[in-house]
Amino acid sequence: MTLPRTPSFRLDGRRALVTGAGRGIGLALAAALAEAGAEVVLAARSEGEIEAGAATIRADGGRAAAAVLDVGDPDAVAAFFAGSAPFDILVNNAGTNRPKPMQDVTAADYDAVLDLNVRAAFFVSQACVRAMLAAGIGGSLIHIGSQMGHVGGPNRSLYCASKWALEGMSKAFALDLAPHGIRSNTIAPTFIETPMTRPFFEDAAFKASVLAKIKLGRLGQVEDLMGAAVYLASDAAAMVTGTSLIVDGGWTAD
Repeated sequence: MTLPRTPSFRLDGRRALVTGAGRGIGLALAAALAEAGAEVVLAARSEGEIEAGAATIRADGGRAAAAVLDVGDPDAVAAFFAGSAPFDILVNNAGTNRPKPMQDVTAADYDAVLDLNVRAAFFVSQACVRAMLAAGIGGSLIHIGSQMGHVGGPNRSLYCASKWALEGMSKAFALDLAPHGIRSNTIAPTFIETPMTRPFFEDAAFKASVLAKIKLGRLGQVEDLMGAAVYLASDAAAMVTGTSLIVDGGWTAD
């Protein structure tokens, strides 16, 4: 008898691009992919942060480089991919939020959130895919969505709009790209404690309201997302496309 073998979670020989990789979730996912063997490029506008992140990954034995890139600039995105070898893995992590009641949202707020969370993610994906197709390689697109791409939330009209859009976009990508062996999925986290979100949790009432909905009873940590990214990038997820891996501690189960 020959037993089936678990497909590998290793990413040796693959190249990965992580946007918004200077800190928080992006840096953690870059570290996770590098730990699994991928050569990782950390991209963001903040040169100091991504250089430090890449250096730390290299000091830990991984392969990493930094690339200053404004993902909101389509010309810069096109030039970046034109000057780079193709990537096997893309993590669309760059994003923003401007929480406020919908009646207080301005056109500038709308443009800031939708342009980065949806428009930039689309055109970064497109440029990455065009390079994949030209090289004749398959791969994995991973978009960092949110539980707010599956439910609504107070003061989150723009964020929900962008993350629901990302879910639909990823599903459509999956259908367009399946014949080419390119998969597209999202990771949908709950509230993750990062340098960016930590100040919000200094509001005791807000923190209590969040913890009341996270059934596992704690805030998410960046480590909670690292395995999800490695899984979706790897051969272990070879049959997984057009779906969302919800990492929300039970928020959307209620």
